[in-house]
Amino acid sequence: MPYVNVKITREGATPEQKAEIIKGVTQLLVDVLDKDPATTFVVVDEVELEDWGVGGVPVTEYRHRQRS
Repeated sequence: MPYVNVKITREGATPEQKAEIIKGVTQLLVDVLDKDPATTFVVVDEVELEDWGVGGVPVTEYRHRQRS
């Protein structure tokens, strides 16, 4: 009974995009590990930008540095 938690920044992912993530992750576990999709759980959590850090800084600052 696999459980996968996908975390993304809250930037407007649509319900359709989230459904594609769930479908794709489930299919990956079926293909690679021969898991039963009926007992495979995928949760998509959205995290506010100010709550996500990369390289020791908030993601907005990290992105700004990458563009500069």
